[in-house]
Amino acid sequence: MSVIADPVETDAVIIGAGPVGLFAVFELGLLDLKCHLIDILDRAGGQCAELYPEKPIYDIPAWPEISGQGLTDRLMEQIKPFDPEFHFNRMVTAVDKLEDGSFLVTTDENEVIKAKVVVIAAGGGSFQPKRPPVPGIEAFEDKSVFYSVRRMEEFRDHDILIVGGGDSALDWTLSLQPIAKSLTLLHRRDAFRGAPDSVNKMKALVEEGKINLQLGQVTGLNGADGLVESASVKTKEGDEIEVKCSRVLPFFGLTMKLGPIADWGLNLNENLLPVDTEKFATSEPGIFAIGDINTYPGKLKLILSGFHEAALMAHAAKKYIAPDERIVFQYTTSSTSLQKKLGV
Repeated sequence: MSVIADPVETDAVIIGAGPVGLFAVFELGLLDLKCHLIDILDRAGGQCAELYPEKPIYDIPAWPEISGQGLTDRLMEQIKPFDPEFHFNRMVTAVDKLEDGSFLVTTDENEVIKAKVVVIAAGGGSFQPKRPPVPGIEAFEDKSVFYSVRRMEEFRDHDILIVGGGDSALDWTLSLQPIAKSLTLLHRRDAFRGAPDSVNKMKALVEEGKINLQLGQVTGLNGADGLVESASVKTKEGDEIEVKCSRVLPFFGLTMKLGPIADWGLNLNENLLPVDTEKFATSEPGIFAIGDINTYPGKLKLILSGFHEAALMAHAAKKYIAPDERIVFQYTTSSTSLQKKLGV
């Protein structure tokens, strides 16, 4: 492998920024381990925040009811003292072990991070956007059809068509409207799954004439050489119309795929990573797996279980990194040194 000069160095790379990955930052931080997190999504929270941000969760200890986004927000607040670094809209494409036992983690943006341990907290794998059932859409992908926004400037002064009715569609409608030449939000019905505040802001922009809201479905894309010029739309009333656009952002939800993890040489069992229940280590020393991506006898796919796994993993990771260092087990309620780290 050709090594990129001067990679970023850290103690732990966490692959996946869902609730379990976020709590791992807290547990590792208590042991003075610095973390970088990599996630294919454009924000923290994983499936919790992306697929059901407003849906209540009832089995988080001390929270009789909390939303996916609410849980994410509180976890982000909890790990703030440890100042983790996030790499969003990224997929890990390679994990290479070095002679000293550390790892080089490479993303699809050719970023390289050198880490002493790797923690896979990728849920069921990497989230992949669902491709809408539009004939020939593949020819436009990555040229004028995009499933995420990595750089907003690439959309400046374009006629943008956003398709969807969830949080991602609404959030990017609100964010891109100020820089777009024109913006049309297309949804199959006049009911939205996104946060009520975002829906209200979007409808206010429609009333002000700053964006267009069209009810219907895309039936085709028109253009050449990968550059879209318009979308054919069947309206809710059954009419066929053309919507001018030079950039299309379809948000049709996500599907989970194991992705490149399958190529990292780790033992797999039905696309899950077998681990022990002492360290939550994989078959490769220094690589750990927590949350829904792992499997072991008695495994329960609960956020609660993932939090427990993160705590044991952190102590095992510390021992891997510093085998000769004595680790003193402490409680946050009574340890002044831990409280100092937490800023309380």
